[in-house]
Amino acid sequence: MGKNLTKRDEDYSKWYNELVVKADLAENSAVRGCMVIKPYGYAIWEKMQAELDRMFKETGHQNAYFPLFVPKSLFEAEEKNAEGFAKECAVVTHYRLQNDPDRPGKLRVDPEAKLEEELVVRPTSEAIIWSTYKGWIQSYRDLPLLINQWANVVRWEMRTRLFLRTSEFLWQEGHTAHASKSEAISEARQMQEVYATFAEEFMAMPVIKGVKSDSERFAGAEDTYTIEALMQDGKALQAGTSHFLGQNFAQAFDVKFTTKEGKQEYVWATSWGVSTRLIGGLIMTHSDDFGLVLPPKLAPIQVVIVPIYKGEEELFLLSEKINVILKSLRSKGISVKYDDRDTLRPGAKFAEYELKGVPIRIAMGNRDLENNTVEVSRRDTLKKQSISQDILIDFVAELLEEIQNNLFNNALDFRNTHITEVNSFEEFKNIIENKGGFVAAHWDGTSESEEKIKELTKATIRCIPNELKEEAGNCVFSGKTSTKRVLFAKAY
Repeated sequence: MGKNLTKRDEDYSKWYNELVVKADLAENSAVRGCMVIKPYGYAIWEKMQAELDRMFKETGHQNAYFPLFVPKSLFEAEEKNAEGFAKECAVVTHYRLQNDPDRPGKLRVDPEAKLEEELVVRPTSEAIIWSTYKGWIQSYRDLPLLINQWANVVRWEMRTRLFLRTSEFLWQEGHTAHASKSEAISEARQMQEVYATFAEEFMAMPVIKGVKSDSERFAGAEDTYTIEALMQDGKALQAGTSHFLGQNFAQAFDVKFTTKEGKQEYVWATSWGVSTRLIGGLIMTHSDDFGLVLPPKLAPIQVVIVPIYKGEEELFLLSEKINVILKSLRSKGISVKYDDRDTLRPGAKFAEYELKGVPIRIAMGNRDLENNTVEVSRRDTLKKQSISQDILIDFVAELLEEIQNNLFNNALDFRNTHITEVNSFEEFKNIIENKGGFVAAHWDGTSESEEKIKELTKATIRCIPNELKEEAGNCVFSGKTSTKRVLFAKAY
């Protein structure tokens, strides 16, 4: 199955699109630009969701849910946010259909059913949430307010790609309110750390933490903290963002609180989110020409067992032994599937699980029963070995951990060899065009230079890294003085 995939180095984009469909993760839907997430793809999202939800709750956040529709007047209240998303908004203008008198059996919008006020289908929820917070916050005793919601949003994209950019996508969005500026900044930074920990420890995807430049930050934010990952084609992926919103939304929606001293002040805000584009990042960080490669911590199936048999009697004897192994693996918290389907030959099953990225495959045949052995194959390296059934359970548990670490280290090595320091614009263009990856270059801090570089190379400032030493230099484009390097890359 995986052999039918386009090779990564031939056409990375085609390879990705084919893999998403052939590995049964998602497919395009009847609605242009929207996707159907299939059970296997959704199972990965559920594992991501479960871990992130746990991490959010451990840092004091609670889940709530807010409406999909935002009255246009509320959406307009924070001008920068409204302007930033205006071109991507879907808008509801009517609330009823009726039979079309000119076309029997067809429907049309009822012209009498026009809404008094148009409703924006949320591209993000700041407006509806902050209009609600006005009723929830009166005193310093009501703060901090730490809310997250798991939801869908709509951004009317012209060019879409499964998981990476779709008109509707699933995500979580945190929206918090605080009594002080310093507390809100600490919250925004804390959530950047949560995202980075999740990306590295669960996705096995190394990230660089940093701050966005003014032109790249979230509309309506004072600062955007980001985590940036590098895909195997040398392009960057913004994997999660956390925004310090200052008092912009509190002022727009008149959300004030009474301080301990009895004064009235506007609250301070943050918002933060990650989406189903993380699945795209997971695919592009680890997968190969044979199919998906999934880190064990997020794999829906961590281990698959395939019996190799002739006839019902052999299958019965194998199943007796395999059922004992299944029970032992599950008691260790390992998700395992026993594939005893008689509609596919073992070779076809092997190819299917290779394509789907199952971390460990165990094969057991009649000879294994006699010798008390099994054949264990690992997906990351495609290596096989025969081991004793007596040590299998502990061996599998340790191997899952080893695969998780190996995937992270491989991705980290790739990332580290694709961060290139440059000191001239000729060098910059050469690296962006021929090597790819992150380019560490001096920048003069002006939006003019940033825009010109983007226009000439299609590279954008991915972030100003948090861990960055001060270093005197000159902007690669303008030649003006600069005190630090920033990271540029082409990006998804």
